[in-house]
Amino acid sequence: MSEMAEKARAARRASYGMAKMSTDAKNAALHRIADSIWSRRGEVLEANGRDMAAAAGMLECGVITTAMMKRLALNADKVQEIVDMIRNVAALDDPVGKTLQAVELDEGLKLFKVTSPLGVVAVIFESRPDALTQIASLCMKSGNSVLLKGGTEARNSNRMLYKIIDEACPALPEGWIQIMEDREEVSELLKLDEYVDLIIPRGSNEFVSYIQSNTSIPVLGHADGVCHIYVDEEADVGMAVSVCHDAKVQYPSVCNAVDTILVHEAIADRFLPAMVKRFKESEVEVRGCRRVNEKVTSGVVEAASGDWGKEYLDYIVALKVVDDVEEAVDHINAYGSHHTDAIVTANEETAETFMESVDSASVFWNASTRFADGYRYGLGSEVGISTGKIHARGPTGLDGLTIHKYYLKGGGHVVADYSGVNPKRFMHRPLDEEWKD
Repeated sequence: MSEMAEKARAARRASYGMAKMSTDAKNAALHRIADSIWSRRGEVLEANGRDMAAAAGMLECGVITTAMMKRLALNADKVQEIVDMIRNVAALDDPVGKTLQAVELDEGLKLFKVTSPLGVVAVIFESRPDALTQIASLCMKSGNSVLLKGGTEARNSNRMLYKIIDEACPALPEGWIQIMEDREEVSELLKLDEYVDLIIPRGSNEFVSYIQSNTSIPVLGHADGVCHIYVDEEADVGMAVSVCHDAKVQYPSVCNAVDTILVHEAIADRFLPAMVKRFKESEVEVRGCRRVNEKVTSGVVEAASGDWGKEYLDYIVALKVVDDVEEAVDHINAYGSHHTDAIVTANEETAETFMESVDSASVFWNASTRFADGYRYGLGSEVGISTGKIHARGPTGLDGLTIHKYYLKGGGHVVADYSGVNPKRFMHRPLDEEWKD
């Protein structure tokens, strides 16, 4: 058996023990991890420094981008954020063992639908060391084993964080957390459906499509984060400029940053000059449709057809004038990635129409698309954002890492009594009862 298969098999064995861990045991382990990362932050930063030095050379050669460098970098404040995130996960309710539904099928025969862990989750993520701790913490709290593959650029940072997490939890089932470092391991992982229950890929559209096309293991995630904001004719211009600026500039290299801003014709003459001025002050390249260029004669380059539906992950934004909310919705549903889209308007009816019509995992009213995040949603963190419609959608936290099973409690009941001549009848009476009561 190959090394990758051994890792996956060990994770499968460990998953049975993880599923039975008490809430107190999981929370105690999370706090030990947080304490260990903070006490060993010097080692973490030293490892990250080695990654940053190597990445600087790759940046000069054009192998990686400035945005990737920013995601890779750690400092004391970011380590503190990692520690706070882990403690936040510990403070969340345990998602395992919750009774979702209880039904009395017949006298003394009770059926319970109860949340349970998925089992073994494999996550392939970008060059962000903090992503490793987020994913590991959420998988532990939800009772899952986890296989982790980070970007090569973060190899030293990921190794150190993995080592700290593993050493901080010697009492946990052996093999519950495993790290993968080679691309060959990912190729083999895709064949291990007997051990792995879910793969979560975080990366480019091409990469996610490759994973989906080359495995029989269920895949959760999103390829692109093409996000839109529609500025309605009844928007407050000052609010619209502020929301759009934040959505682009606050952190442009992430999947929930805005890429295209759609503007109602009736407000375009007031909004566009102010918006373009604000973007130019922040050194954002503005690409506009013909109607935008007619209204703003400087500071805008002409958009190409490929700019609609493009995820920039950089200081670039596309602007387009539309005639009404229906055209905006049609554009978003045609060119968006079903990730996060927003409307700015004072009209509640228009906002509701937009939010109900846009087919995206998150739809906002008068708020920046940057709010699409597991931590900001109160999920503790996230293993990724799903744009699919099966099992989980949007930022995926603890609940997205659980499934359910059915528990049936009887007293010697047999199916034969419910068939044939004069069969007994099922009651199917709803119960307000927990399965462990």
